[in-house]
Amino acid sequence: MNSRNGISGAAIAGILAVGAMGAASVHAVPDQPQAWEKCAGIAKAGMNDCGALDGKHGCAGQSTVDGAGNEWVYVPKGSCTKIVGGTVAGEKPAKG
Repeated sequence: MNSRNGISGAAIAGILAVGAMGAASVHAVPDQPQAWEKCAGIAKAGMNDCGALDGKHGCAGQSTVDGAGNEWVYVPKGSCTKIVGGTVAGEKPAKG
């Protein structure tokens, strides 16, 4: 066997394998969500998005405890119920 052909064959096989892995990862994570959900119950203290659901405060970053049921963050639609403690509290379309 010619060593030159063996190297070429290995290089082509490697390129094909890398290409296949790249194609698989493209579909694993979408580029941009089509919509967002208000996901309550998962925000860390001081990391909430906007006001509390119960009206306790009206600004982002004012939650005082981790995982409070009245505090929320936006997550891509379909993600909230996959997160432990997450409850969908609303939805909004993504910017287009």
